[in-house]
Amino acid sequence: MDDNASLSAAPRRTRRTVLLGLAAFALAGAAFVVRRPLMMSAPSCVAGRWHGCYDTFNGVVLMTLVAVPAALLVVWALACLRRSAGVAAPWRLSLAEVGMVHGTVPFLWLTMMPGAGAGVVPGRMSLVPLRDLATMGALGIAGNLLVFAALGFFAPMRFAALASVPRILALGAGCSVLVETAQYVLRLDRVSSVDDVLVNAAGAVLAALASRRWWRGAAPAPSDLPRPVPAPAG
Repeated sequence: MDDNASLSAAPRRTRRTVLLGLAAFALAGAAFVVRRPLMMSAPSCVAGRWHGCYDTFNGVVLMTLVAVPAALLVVWALACLRRSAGVAAPWRLSLAEVGMVHGTVPFLWLTMMPGAGAGVVPGRMSLVPLRDLATMGALGIAGNLLVFAALGFFAPMRFAALASVPRILALGAGCSVLVETAQYVLRLDRVSSVDDVLVNAAGAVLAALASRRWWRGAAPAPSDLPRPVPAPAG
């Protein structure tokens, strides 16, 4: 019995190691490709200056990458605490929690970054579906797909109640509506577009589908559990 358990655990450890290695390789490759624009913000970020670092796309991306080791350390600490407490799947839960935060907050920061006319230009809305999609460009579409990708990828791994595509679609769309509404109300010199909501939600769903093998076996939500059938009266 123990031999079978150890044999079945070995492939899982190997698969997990390979996946982590591939993820690290992909991250290193992406950092190498964009190293030059990121280094433009490095002096301001190293000096701790707000302007030129946290108010620029390159600076936010650079600090997100720099914070990856700290995020992994938090994952390790949370997993150790959970494992000592006897919690099931400690690494999956810890990675999902940290991944949701680390992968979503920087994109939210970028979407809420004010434009040059913030506070002066009135809020603008675009409510015609697919009208703005053609003007986004490939880079704009890719960026919008990534805004809630981490949330869609990790949320169903952490919360069994969200382990379904319709719920992730609703979550991504709802969060995007809140962001677009905040952009309009705060007059950030940005266009609140329905196409942003559509692409953001699509990105969350695509990311959720990519992680489906890790959340399909999650425990069902209480509402999804089969209800006991009452025994017939004697």
